[in-house]
Amino acid sequence: MDPELPIVQVDLWRADAVVLFDWLMSVDLDTVPISHPAQKQALMDPLTRFETETGLPGVTQAEIDEAQLAVARDMGW
Repeated sequence: MDPELPIVQVDLWRADAVVLFDWLMSVDLDTVPISHPAQKQALMDPLTRFETETGLPGVTQAEIDEAQLAVARDMGW
């Protein structure tokens, strides 16, 4: 990460982070519809940070299932 570039900090609910991490790990980004290559990179950047700066790589399937239930329960649509 270039220290000269501005950053935005986003706090995620752990369950959201687990669900997002699991999806990013399992999805084939070459099949995700994008209109610009930067969009693919913008998905890879948080995945890399999840992998290197959090404990998410060690989550179990049970934790993923629990997180998915928790996130789905809060869906208002």
